[in-house]
Amino acid sequence: MTFPPRATITGTGSHLPEEVLTNARLEQMVDTSDEWILSRTGIRERRIAASDEAASDLGTRAACHALEAAGVDSRDVDVIICATITPDMPSPATACFIQHKLGADRAWAFDISAACSGFVYGMEIARSMIAAGSARRVLLIGTEVLSRIVDYRDRSTCILFGDGAGAVVMEPARDPRYGVLASRMYADGSGWEMINVPGGGSRTPASERSVRERMHFFRMQGRNLFKFVVRVMPDMVRELLAESDRSIDDIRIIIPHQVNYRIFKAAAERLGIPTDRIFMNLDRVGNTTAASVPIALDEVVRDRRLDPGDFVLFLGFGAGLTWGSMLVRWGR
Repeated sequence: MTFPPRATITGTGSHLPEEVLTNARLEQMVDTSDEWILSRTGIRERRIAASDEAASDLGTRAACHALEAAGVDSRDVDVIICATITPDMPSPATACFIQHKLGADRAWAFDISAACSGFVYGMEIARSMIAAGSARRVLLIGTEVLSRIVDYRDRSTCILFGDGAGAVVMEPARDPRYGVLASRMYADGSGWEMINVPGGGSRTPASERSVRERMHFFRMQGRNLFKFVVRVMPDMVRELLAESDRSIDDIRIIIPHQVNYRIFKAAAERLGIPTDRIFMNLDRVGNTTAASVPIALDEVVRDRRLDPGDFVLFLGFGAGLTWGSMLVRWGR
């Protein structure tokens, strides 16, 4: 009996803009303080793209680093998937711009919009395509220029978000012991009001009214979203571990969407693990939505915090509502 190939990550890359938006600078823009931001989020700074940089520019740079790390030529990529909620434009897909910039002329390309869960959703799509034999090399990118849709009059949201991009190359595992072991994806559209950008779509097209009422910026119910993530994060970890017949002690590191230090602290307590088992870099980059998981993973890889055979758990949760998890045994 022939089993489908197991997908694995063979290269990672990331890119962060040079401009740093510190809490001290935010104090000059909105009624807030460094102490207030730190106590509620754990964020100290976030990166801001230059005025001439779009999501495809950041994504292309991250993709180049991931392809180089994987030792893969862009023309050998079968599919390019881009997770973003800040595309260059509504159409065509940002993935197509990245495909052109990379010269990956043999790849087909498309975007997915699942907000903070976008990259984990994309990993599951890539895994499924590799298992089905419809693709051998998938370039998955998460890229966001969230500074363009953040309302800098609203201190509850503008303190959170930054710009950046991360990418991975996924291929069939050379050794069947490694790669993606299990995954679970979820959605609940009834919670859409917790975080959304109401203007600009077919429901509320751009108009003088939508601009005047600032409908093209993030709106968020922070308290409700906090409760949601604190509840679902430990639950989906336990469900995935049970499905894969693993325990929390088997996991070397958890790489979640970077959202809030207090959420991670509460989740760690519920899981019975020290907080340092959950990787965090949000203090330096903020919440980069679909880009946060691959940026964090690339940092983990560059810091050599994973060895072949280690188990790593990826988590995403956010607007939609959407959430998902994936367990990977690290190594090619």
